[in-house]
Amino acid sequence: MRPILMAFAACLFGASAMPGLAAPVHAIAMHGEPALPPDYKHFGYVNPDVKKGGHIAYGVVGTFDNLNPFILKSMRTTARGMWDPEFGNLVYESLMQRSRDEAFTMYGLVAETVEWDDDRTFIQFNLNPKARWADGVPITPEDVIFSFELLRDKGRTPFNRRLEGVEKVEKVGERSVRFTFNDKADRETPLLIAGYSPILPKHAIDVENFDRTSLALPLGSGPYKVKEVKPGEKIVFARDPNYWGKDLPSKVGFDNYDEISVEYFLQDNSLFEAFKKGEIDLYQEGNPTKWARGYDFPAALSGDVVKDAITPHTPSGMLGFVFNTRRPLFQNRDLRKALTLVFDFEWVNRSLFENAYKRTESYWQNSELSSMGVPADAREREIAGAAISRIEPDILAGTYLLPKTDGSGRDRKVLREALDLFHKAGYAISDGRMTDKAGAPLSFEIMTQNADQEKLALAYQRFLAALGVRATIRTVDDSQYQSRSQTFDYDVIVKAYPASLSPGIDQVSYWGSISRDRPGSSNFAGVADPDVDRIIEAMLTARTSEDFRSAVRLHDRMLLSNYYVVPLYHLGEQWVAHSRHIARPDTVPLYGFQFPTWWDARAQ
Repeated sequence: MRPILMAFAACLFGASAMPGLAAPVHAIAMHGEPALPPDYKHFGYVNPDVKKGGHIAYGVVGTFDNLNPFILKSMRTTARGMWDPEFGNLVYESLMQRSRDEAFTMYGLVAETVEWDDDRTFIQFNLNPKARWADGVPITPEDVIFSFELLRDKGRTPFNRRLEGVEKVEKVGERSVRFTFNDKADRETPLLIAGYSPILPKHAIDVENFDRTSLALPLGSGPYKVKEVKPGEKIVFARDPNYWGKDLPSKVGFDNYDEISVEYFLQDNSLFEAFKKGEIDLYQEGNPTKWARGYDFPAALSGDVVKDAITPHTPSGMLGFVFNTRRPLFQNRDLRKALTLVFDFEWVNRSLFENAYKRTESYWQNSELSSMGVPADAREREIAGAAISRIEPDILAGTYLLPKTDGSGRDRKVLREALDLFHKAGYAISDGRMTDKAGAPLSFEIMTQNADQEKLALAYQRFLAALGVRATIRTVDDSQYQSRSQTFDYDVIVKAYPASLSPGIDQVSYWGSISRDRPGSSNFAGVADPDVDRIIEAMLTARTSEDFRSAVRLHDRMLLSNYYVVPLYHLGEQWVAHSRHIARPDTVPLYGFQFPTWWDARAQ
């Protein structure tokens, strides 16, 4: 169509009615349309009339020696709150803000509106003219371009990969930035650029030293400034009364405290004791025994501490013992399956957790993305191709369940099934020890981080010993655990794989070949499998909700069939205990508790 005809058609029908043409929109969604209209006032899970003020003290286990969350050095010891999905992005912001009440939808923040085409060959961000850094300097397209290029050159994964799918970044007009994509991009790429990439101030960054650990007070555009730093002990944030975005619909009801402190503890027991004394205002509980019996201290009995439990509408995710397949020992799938069957969940759940948990049997359990109870459809089979033969028949049919034992820790039927798999993998019991054909004993180390993990590992060690498998346990401090996790220096490790209703590029970090040997990636199992890569690609390129669901289910089936993880359990609830004066909205979003929407009820 000639330009003059295009202009006429746009006037007659509206630009959005023309295929391939972009029109500015207030929000973008991975699949489908945003739930909220352009004139929305706030997210549905906030209190828009909240009285701001007061203070909250969070507690975490660990340490920190760095205020830059975007570099590899001190990646695991950066102060919480700087860029934080849990406590909030207090200092730095992204171009758009994610709604936690939708699967994957982004609304305007630093970018007031967005333009893209149906094929997502580009995305253009039109910056909000009110957007300012904390020093009052306007946020410009130059800042946006600078941020992506700086993080590409000196940032850590995943920030240093954001431009891999970008052919060019260019300034458009006075306040717009356009990203044009290349063939490495997928349909999720525009949303990751929009909501998961920080914007940094070009005028206040020391480029030469950016990738070095630093405790220099940062300049951001977010709702808080760093007020106080005690390395390794405490960081305090003060709300910026001049924060430029406080009246945006995507920020109404957020950032409600005048002051936020994050205090550090060497052990979880110390953190909990501080919470009991009122030094910490909020404690996230994951131990069912403690949740049932451990809240009999004075503050809880008097009502000064409130126990809060909700059921989010999200997938369970996966927690388990992860086999490091970089080790030759764990490259045998039959061996991994045998080791999986040995774990007696029924014994653990009864003996250690008062039957509070449910067994996790899918990476997306409790959601329509799970393969549990659902046979593979035609689309799954088409995506799988020849790889369909690698998926176990009962997993393909959706009928697979992990064996349910008698809870004795030595269920003969299950152990016999495991023993058959050990034989298939080339192992046999000799003089009470499981050995390979050369007579070498089957042994490995389980690395744990805390007492709870160690308790699980000890139970697993007992089950393995029944078949002559020797597992040693090494519990290390937080710093060593993070260092060894980051460099994949372990045999078996306990890790969690969070799940969402919009899995995408995160699956590349967990399971993609490209992340297998990248220090700091989340590919803890060391997976490098072309079929897994191809299935993830199908997830990333899906255009409809139906195609996306089929691709995720197939991914679930492939992971389950390969037994990279010994599945453990999940609660199905989120448990948070907090000081009575810390209040939250009545409405809980799809993804569960969102702490940046809570407030101090004492605020006047």
